[in-house]
Amino acid sequence: MAPQVLDDLLLYRLSRVMRATSCLVVRLLEGEHGITRREWALLAALHGCEALTSSALADRLQLDRVRTSRGLQGLLAKALVQTRRDAQDGRKVWIALTESGQALYAKIFPQVAQINVELGAALAPDELAILWRSLDRLETQGRQLMQQGRVPGKANRSRRRTR
Repeated sequence: MAPQVLDDLLLYRLSRVMRATSCLVVRLLEGEHGITRREWALLAALHGCEALTSSALADRLQLDRVRTSRGLQGLLAKALVQTRRDAQDGRKVWIALTESGQALYAKIFPQVAQINVELGAALAPDELAILWRSLDRLETQGRQLMQQGRVPGKANRSRRRTR
């Protein structure tokens, strides 16, 4: 069935779910721990890795390079990550969590996981399994549509647009 109104659009409904639920994590991150959602994503992506480059982090989180760089600057200022130049290629910079970054991750992750468990409790276990499979399929389909060039060009996210 083709969508007829805004509430029929899958992406709009997914966005509404995110808005209704992500505020729980944002309040936890910003209110209790003083980091942004993007900084948390970077911190979590670095957890368990010896080190990653900024580009690898951006790819892993599907963020653009500028947003990744801004998030990393915040984490550097808070001494939650450290950088080191590659010995063979001085242009390459490796990023890793500091001990403080590891400790903050260890403190936050169980809290975020609990919020996710409580949200997932709205669904029966079999419904939750179907949701996970469906999300995987939607993500794959979205990537395929992007590769097919379904939408031409890149988004202009500049704050200084001209008419």
